[in-house]
Amino acid sequence: MSPLKITTRDTATGPVLEILGDLDYEHANELRDLVDTLVLQPGQRLILDLADMDFCDSSGLTALIAAHQHALAAHADIALAAVPANTLRILRIVGLDQIFPVHPDSETAARNSRQSH
Repeated sequence: MSPLKITTRDTATGPVLEILGDLDYEHANELRDLVDTLVLQPGQRLILDLADMDFCDSSGLTALIAAHQHALAAHADIALAAVPANTLRILRIVGLDQIFPVHPDSETAARNSRQSH
């Protein structure tokens, strides 16, 4: 198991969280806790960049859903970027690809803010 590391950077369209390591039962609350501290403005887009995420289990999916709910509560948007193939497959199986716009990278996700919903 890889420890979870989350780095945050701000862009013109909103914050980008780069998730590295395992988003699993042991670490998913770290993402939830961080997201809860984010102050999103209406119209912003929260981007979760998963390029360096090694693993995501059901607890990780729940943390992604919590991030989605946080963004919606702030009248903001959310998108996933660089989703690993195994995680994308799971998102499609459970239908979460229908609620999360998925982009090849965070720059594309930021550029397409509000166009995909």
